[in-house]
Amino acid sequence: MGNIIDGKALSLVVKDEVKAEVPVLEAQYGRKPCLVVIIVGENPASQVYVRNKVKAAAYTGMESRLIELPATITEEALLKQIEDLNNDPVVDGILVQLPLPKHIDEEKVIDTISKEKDVDGFHPGNVAGLWLGKKCIVPCTPAGIMRLIDSIGLELKGKNAVVVGRSNIVGKPIAKLLLDRHATVTIAHSRTADLGAVCRTADVLVVAVGKAKLVTGDMVKPGAVVIDVGMNRDEEGKLCGDVDFASAQPVASYITPVPGGVGPMTIAMLMKNTIECFKNHF
Repeated sequence: MGNIIDGKALSLVVKDEVKAEVPVLEAQYGRKPCLVVIIVGENPASQVYVRNKVKAAAYTGMESRLIELPATITEEALLKQIEDLNNDPVVDGILVQLPLPKHIDEEKVIDTISKEKDVDGFHPGNVAGLWLGKKCIVPCTPAGIMRLIDSIGLELKGKNAVVVGRSNIVGKPIAKLLLDRHATVTIAHSRTADLGAVCRTADVLVVAVGKAKLVTGDMVKPGAVVIDVGMNRDEEGKLCGDVDFASAQPVASYITPVPGGVGPMTIAMLMKNTIECFKNHF
């Protein structure tokens, strides 16, 4: 029976690290790190995520601002708001909650956020830095996944890692972080021929494809570490991951639950990234 990797407990450890660092930085530089979160429109899921981010920032003692904008805002007005924050010397991190209303180009918004204040790690400069092995802000979810893997003391060198999912937010960056630790990495996706056979080669299986219970226990190599990034609703309306937890847990050595696995770590690593952006200012 696979051990559960408790992301909720680990996220508290990470947030406490940040909480301890905030007063030290304030004493050294004369102000606290400051995170600005922008939400456009009233997407209920986005509102929950944003509330959790602002709550986490308050817990760590850093400054945070929430800017709530109507769904009718023009792209031009949103970009102007971001430029003003780019030029504000006491703002360290800027996060625009995705998705955005259809009339706003997400790519343009991501490109407009200053690379130095891009706490999400989505700016092309940070993406390039990650792939070129240069100093950069690493996207929160992949960074959180690496902390989860480190928490069980797994040596990744020489291990086979399979990443199911190829998004710019999770799939591609986590593949690069695993490569950096000398794992042999395969990127699979929903259209991979015989996905089960590919998954069964994995010592470490990261599933981030956005399909409820896509990966079942018979697709997991006995003793594998399974990281489930999915956040879906099952046929009964309950929260579930991309992995069928009930059938996968008995096969895995370690597994993350949904909820309570990767999700809390994403927010904790956002706090870490804000600290990183603050330090880059000085």
